[in-house]
Amino acid sequence: METPLYSYYLNQLGNNDRPEFMEKYLETPCLKRLKKVAYFCGMNRASKNVYHFKEYITRYDHSLSVALLTWKLTHDKKTTIAGLFHDIGTPCFSHVIDYMNKDYANQESTEEYTEKIMRNDEYLLKYLKEDDIAVEDIIHFKQYSIVDNHRPRVCADRLDGVILTGISWTKDVEYHDIKNIIEDVTIFLNEDGELEIGFSTLSVAKRVLDISNRIDLYCHSNEDNYMMELLADITRKAITSRIVTYHELYTLNEDELFKRLKNSDNPEILDSLVKFETITMDQIPQTVVLNVKVRDLNPLVGGIRIKQSEKE
Repeated sequence: METPLYSYYLNQLGNNDRPEFMEKYLETPCLKRLKKVAYFCGMNRASKNVYHFKEYITRYDHSLSVALLTWKLTHDKKTTIAGLFHDIGTPCFSHVIDYMNKDYANQESTEEYTEKIMRNDEYLLKYLKEDDIAVEDIIHFKQYSIVDNHRPRVCADRLDGVILTGISWTKDVEYHDIKNIIEDVTIFLNEDGELEIGFSTLSVAKRVLDISNRIDLYCHSNEDNYMMELLADITRKAITSRIVTYHELYTLNEDELFKRLKNSDNPEILDSLVKFETITMDQIPQTVVLNVKVRDLNPLVGGIRIKQSEKE
């Protein structure tokens, strides 16, 4: 039997030899909740006529692989832990909630709960104290340019997202792609004097760009915009009907939330759920136009920006 691509990816990142300090953090309640928050914004529950994911990947999986990639490149404990918890503020349905909040372009409206969630996890606070790491250093993960930076630059979060999406959604990432990318990836000092993930080989960087461009097409497709808006509308109605509170989107997992939705006596929500789960491609209207975030990349290759101008 073939090894699942995500498992193979973890192996390439050195998961079998991951640092011992990570183990206790992997068991924190706030991080374990993400085991039941799907990476693809709840669309694993959508109509199979629209989505055909190759593997089930969660926000926990993404957090783990971002941390492993960060460790592989830096061997820095604090930066690695920041990478592990960078998505801790992810609500149920992930970026669907950004759609609900009309934050189509940046998709950052849900990050407001990051600090609250971390400070409310007594185990996380205990482990950070044991390791002499201030919780503020993990809350403000964007200070670590290896973990997170501005597009079109490459960081662990962004590169991992390309690989995971290529594995499961667009299905154009194979074993050799993963091996080539992970063996080629390295760190450079960029034009602003910040550490940035880049590539040693032009062909590998171009392959990552090809995968990323295909993902951008999928994320701007009419059917994806429609389905994201549909689930956003279901969630909005559930909040209005007091089936769930906005705050609970950050404390429940998706199994718990879907159970509430399914047990609702609101006919509008139940009808919309049926549509969400069974709609066919020809039933999706062709008029869904949203200003969705552009997933552009302009990586460093050998320390030089692949496009001479980031405006290209």
